[in-house]
Amino acid sequence: MTSTAPLLHLDNIGLAIDGRDILRCVSVRTDARRVAVLGRNGSGKTTLARVMAGLQKTSGGTVRIADVDVARDRRGALGVVGILFQNPDHQIIFPTVGEELSFGLTQMGLGKGQVQERVAQTLARFGKSAWLEVAVYQLSQGQRQLVCLMAILAMNPKVIILDEPFAGLDIPTAMHLARVLDGAEAALVHITHDPRMIEGYDHAIWIEGGAVQMQGSAAEVAPAFEAAMRKLGARDDLTDLTS
Repeated sequence: MTSTAPLLHLDNIGLAIDGRDILRCVSVRTDARRVAVLGRNGSGKTTLARVMAGLQKTSGGTVRIADVDVARDRRGALGVVGILFQNPDHQIIFPTVGEELSFGLTQMGLGKGQVQERVAQTLARFGKSAWLEVAVYQLSQGQRQLVCLMAILAMNPKVIILDEPFAGLDIPTAMHLARVLDGAEAALVHITHDPRMIEGYDHAIWIEGGAVQMQGSAAEVAPAFEAAMRKLGARDDLTDLTS
């Protein structure tokens, strides 16, 4: 029987930490291949990214990616969703490139031979076979970000969550990684405060104060978000501005 479950399904997500609501009643249901999550700093969008990746437990609600409950089924989650953080040093945990690419595949339950084959194929795909034994610390930030992306793509996820991954990169490096992502078969969920980054996206979610302020086509949501931010920035009262 064919599953009718949407690719991305968040049902009434809530998260409270130390009595403070970080996320409130967030619900999303979409099969869109390019999804944007817009919000100011402190709006809860990065927390939402971690929830969608199964890295942050919620106080209520469920998250299903490709019909996998990512909070309850961690091995299943590795096969359907990956997350690329803004800072690669917050993601990389192994000393060499080969070890970093191997870790997620091993966690998925692949045998040693399968892991080695998948790592070799991934490095070859990017023309980086010589990186297998290279120490990560020797690489530039852009190269380390590519390592993180290769580690995710090696696992063939159905969804890749991007948490402002280009923020610390120079323009040519950011453009190169963007081209790689544009060619990925996986659906993308792009977390950003910049509506210019999600031009042409299918679906957008505007998060404000941990709740969905607006969602729909990016062509509708992005201009509304930008207009609200411009209005807020024009105010003399700065008490509502975030860092």
